Amino acid sequence: MKIGVLKETAQGESRVGLVPASVKTLTGKNHAVLVEQGAGLAAGFDDAAYTEAGATCVSRADVIAGADLVIKVAVPSSDEIAGLRRGTALVSSIYPKRNPAVLAALAQAGVHTFAMDAMPRITRAQSMDILSSQNNLAGYKAVVVGANALGRVFPLMMTAAGTVTPAKVLIYGAGVAGLQAIATAKRMGAVVEVSDIRPETKEQVESLGGKFIWVEGLDQVKIEGGYVAGASEEVLKRQKEAVEKSLINADLVITTALVAGGTAPTLITADQVAKMKRGAVIVDMATEAGGNCAVAKPDETVVVNGVTVIGCNNLAATVPAHASELYAKNIVTFLGQIVGDEGVKYDLNEEITTATLVVHNGEVRA
Repeated sequence: MKIGVLKETAQGESRVGLVPASVKTLTGKNHAVLVEQGAGLAAGFDDAAYTEAGATCVSRADVIAGADLVIKVAVPSSDEIAGLRRGTALVSSIYPKRNPAVLAALAQAGVHTFAMDAMPRITRAQSMDILSSQNNLAGYKAVVVGANALGRVFPLMMTAAGTVTPAKVLIYGAGVAGLQAIATAKRMGAVVEVSDIRPETKEQVESLGGKFIWVEGLDQVKIEGGYVAGASEEVLKRQKEAVEKSLINADLVITTALVAGGTAPTLITADQVAKMKRGAVIVDMATEAGGNCAVAKPDETVVVNGVTVIGCNNLAATVPAHASELYAKNIVTFLGQIVGDEGVKYDLNEEITTATLVVHNGEVRA
C-alpha cells in the first residue's frame, strides 16, 4: 500500500505525521511511503533522514496523486481538502463536533476520513490515542510557559537575604494534560492545588503531590466513559466557591478542561480575573475550543488588571520533535488496525474503526 505524508500548512503547526523511525517500520511491512519534500523540517527531520528510512520524498502533487492513504496532523483546511484525490483515505485530526463544515467538505470530496481524535476510550486503543500523547506534552509545556511569564520563582529558597516562599499553582482539570502539569510544577518546587469535577481523580492528584480541592457532594457526580454525565447545580456552586478561594491567591493558573470534541466550558469569569492578585498568570490551554477563561484569546497574551492571560491553541506543536515522534507511533499502531493485505479495511463492525471513520462513501458518519 502507498502511504503519503503531507507537509502541514496551518499557521504554527510544526509537527509532521510520520517521522523517519516510523517510516522504517512501515516500509519494513512492505508499504511504500511518499513524503512531501520538507514535511519534517520544522520538527527537525530532513528529507535525507526520510530517504534513508526508505521513503521517497516528492512534491505535494505527487504525494496526493500516488498515495492510497494520506496522513496529516492538523485539521485539513478547505484548500487542502479540495486538493485531495477522490477515493483517498485520510488519517488526521478532525474534531468532528467542532468542524461540521470540514466533514461536509470531505464528504463532498469523496475522501474516506479517519479522525484520530475520535479514538474510543478502550484499553486496546490507548496506544493509538493522540489526545493523550499530545496533551501529555502540552501539560508539561503549559507550566514552562507560565513559569516564564511569572515574575517569581517556583521553589522555596532560603538565602542570606531572606526566605523566598514557593509559588502557588492552581490547575483546573486532572486529565492527561492536568496530571502532567501537576508533576512538572511539583518538580519545579511549587505548591499545587487542583480542581476537577470527577471524584476519581483525587487519588491521582494526591499521588503526584497535589492538593485536591474537595467539596461535599462531589462523590455523587455521575461519570460515563470517563466524562461527566451529570452534576447538581448545588455541587457545581460549592465547587466554584471553593476554587475561587484558591484562584485569588494563585500565582499561576493553568486550565485544561475540554468537553470531548466540543466547546470548552468557561471556568474563570472576567469578574474572577479582576479578583486575582496583580502579577498572576493564567495559561488557558483550551482557547482553540473556546477557552476556559472568559478573557483569554486564542494564541494571544493579554493583560487584564495586572493579570497576564496566555491563550495557547497548540502547545504540543511547540515541542515538535517529541510531539511528532509520539503522534507517529500512534499512527503506525492505528494503521496496523485498519490496513490489511488488500488496503484499508472499512470494517464498520469493529469498534475502533466505526468510532474513528467519520466520513465514508460520501456520507458523514460522525
